[in-house]
Amino acid sequence: MRFQAALAMAGVTGAVWGCDSGSRVSRVPIETLALAADTLVLPYGASLRAASLTDGRWVVVAPDFDQVIIADLARRTSAPLAREARRDALMHPFSVFTVGDTIYVADWGKRRTTLWLPDGSLIDSIPAQDPLRGYQPKGRDAAAQLYFEVPPLPGRDGSGNRDSASIVRAPSSLTRFDTVARLSPLELMQVRRERSTRFEQRIFSGTDQWGVFSDGTVWIARIHRNRVMLYSPRGDRKQGPELPDPVFEVTQADRTWYLSNYPADLRPGEADLPWALVHPPFVAGFQGPEETIWLEKSKVITDSLRRIQVLDRTGRLDRILQIVGFGRLIAVGPGSLLIGEAALSEGVRLMEVRIPSRPPSSEAPQD
Repeated sequence: MRFQAALAMAGVTGAVWGCDSGSRVSRVPIETLALAADTLVLPYGASLRAASLTDGRWVVVAPDFDQVIIADLARRTSAPLAREARRDALMHPFSVFTVGDTIYVADWGKRRTTLWLPDGSLIDSIPAQDPLRGYQPKGRDAAAQLYFEVPPLPGRDGSGNRDSASIVRAPSSLTRFDTVARLSPLELMQVRRERSTRFEQRIFSGTDQWGVFSDGTVWIARIHRNRVMLYSPRGDRKQGPELPDPVFEVTQADRTWYLSNYPADLRPGEADLPWALVHPPFVAGFQGPEETIWLEKSKVITDSLRRIQVLDRTGRLDRILQIVGFGRLIAVGPGSLLIGEAALSEGVRLMEVRIPSRPPSSEAPQD
């Protein structure tokens, strides 16, 4: 893998800025964002999914608690999405995206995706499709075409995960399913589990991130190439420039932190787990306003600064934003970011961080 090669060439533990020798990456100033002014604590775990609404509120899904809420951080309030009479419309929601003010909530318990208005009105539902093995849509374009991510069949020993997941497009009628592109295969390792051999994904290895623009162009942030690939509705394929990349080794501190998330009596042995050698270039990807792409970068576990690369729709680096604290980016809205941070026994603290206006054009070194 490119990152393992970069680490081997560096010969040191720490961060190494890597970039394709044939590309010219503009030097973009790093902007540190102001601390969040609007916060809201929710009694849920940290594995939240969220999407923005046009009025500045957020739709938040807590999969571990089977909850979907509308969060208003300016007023520090939250309320269930579904009206009392419609609570049975949701069973096990696990993800969400929005198109304007239409909310798409995927529910594996009901085997469908339900469509809602912010006032709690249920307006439609999309049943799970057998040709896609029940996987739910993750995006929609302006022509109402839906986009799905369909993983390969893993097989009993997990070896099938060496194949690539597919991004599939379907019209709103769901009468046809076309493969748009394939994602990078998972980085696997053969391990011994309960007297049998299995293939499992390396911990911290990362996955491709993707989304779809309104005209049907699919973008994929490639985890191993550290660049964006674009797939147009006509079948054309383009690639953006390689992005500047700090390569961080997976350290003992990373492993200790990961294991600490298990209850003490269920904690696996460190030597029994498949660890990646280095962190991926990014840990999450989001589609932002004006068809921008936002990549949340990896960092050293003890670092209190989290960087976000903002790309234009061609995959070119446009801005680098920096957030202070140990929170994670959950969603990108028209004018703000939603950050989630563990709040000890209280649950998770949501923080709304305003996106600053673009600074004057200048060049500054990236450290």
